[in-house]
Amino acid sequence: MNIVIVESPAKAKTINKYLGASYEVLASFGHVRDLPAKNGSVDPEANFQMIWEVDPKAASRLNDIAKALKGADRLILATDPDREGEAISWHVLEVMKEKRALKDQKIERVVFNAITKQAVTDAMKAPRQIDGALVDAYMARRALDYLVGFTLSPVLWRKLPGARSAGRVQSVALRLVCDRELEIEKFVPREYWSLVATLITPRGDSFEARLVGADGKKIQRLDIGSGAEAEDLKKAIEAANFTVLTVEAKPARRNPQAPFTTSTLQQE
Repeated sequence: MNIVIVESPAKAKTINKYLGASYEVLASFGHVRDLPAKNGSVDPEANFQMIWEVDPKAASRLNDIAKALKGADRLILATDPDREGEAISWHVLEVMKEKRALKDQKIERVVFNAITKQAVTDAMKAPRQIDGALVDAYMARRALDYLVGFTLSPVLWRKLPGARSAGRVQSVALRLVCDRELEIEKFVPREYWSLVATLITPRGDSFEARLVGADGKKIQRLDIGSGAEAEDLKKAIEAANFTVLTVEAKPARRNPQAPFTTSTLQQE
């Protein structure tokens, strides 16, 4: 007998029809473990050690899976093909290990993107191991949810009655906005002047030239800091004779901008 774990009970019935009598398909009904809502569930001082607690609603389903594994040949984890699905498979496997329900059963992870007989049977032919990187990504996300939300949510409830909770994304984004606003408020305006001349060639063509140096010194953007200084340089320029020393011509090529992605559209 092969035990297959999926998330949805509706999927379980359909997939069981596709796979036949040698398979028993059970549903986890989503996540089976989570971090308890109390202090110490994530410990940053101990390499972010996490304490997991089985959801009381999931306890009976996990017991059913453990019972079904007795005498089974394989445990096939077929939860959804995303990060959360990978995490559910990992949680189920860890609970089965804790219950010592696994003996010599082969552990396989399969994924399919469609609930069709072809997609399911093809997936069963290409099993793999649980993707540790996806599980790590889930754990990092969950730890951030806990560390940020568990600290900030009580403050939010006190200051904004009726508020629900603080999230890891919005809270950090708000912090970035506030830090930037403080920088803007602390900004000290500084006066600077630029000198641009319109020059005419012997053929009567005109072009603009910007002052970038004087008296052998390079002039940066903020170096001319007063109108009086700018006026002195202007008088010197008006009394000077200019000669074009070199002309450099280069072919230039411009490509169209790439199509917008979500992030570049927001930046724009």
